[in-house]
Amino acid sequence: MRKLKLDELNRASVTEFKKQDKLPVTVVLDNVRSMHNIGSIFRTSDGFAVQQIYLCGITALPPHREIEKTALGATNSVDWTHFETPLQAIEQLRSDGYKIIAIEQAEKSMMLNKFKPNSKEKYALIFGNEVNGVSDEVMEKIDTCIEIPQFGTKHSFNIVVSAGIVLWDFFSKLDLK
Repeated sequence: MRKLKLDELNRASVTEFKKQDKLPVTVVLDNVRSMHNIGSIFRTSDGFAVQQIYLCGITALPPHREIEKTALGATNSVDWTHFETPLQAIEQLRSDGYKIIAIEQAEKSMMLNKFKPNSKEKYALIFGNEVNGVSDEVMEKIDTCIEIPQFGTKHSFNIVVSAGIVLWDFFSKLDLK
């Protein structure tokens, strides 16, 4: 087996990416503090062709070299908007017809493997701060909560790992290709 070279991957240009169909998902970052995590979520969002990213609160904004270390240019392909608070982002998303979903461990959360997204709906997936998770005021405004099943001794995944797992799950279940 031979590994493909970069020029054999047939990746879209930024212009082509902007025009292509997108996963009906907006990623919302609720006060994410690590610029490496922010950049990695941009790169993952590019890989799954999400609609956009909403950067809220203290979440750092591109352009920044610490974000670019892991984004590798995805800040140019994935559309993003900054909101002073995640509640402002939720208000905008709700008015745009999105189903608001926190990715968090909570009472009455639904396990990711049981959640069935509908291809006719738009989803806002909220990922929280690395230490405190999704903020309490945001949890009061969500439509539902999805939890990633875990079976080890640790109580959570890194935010980037969580985003990768959830976005892949939505991508594979929506089967938009």
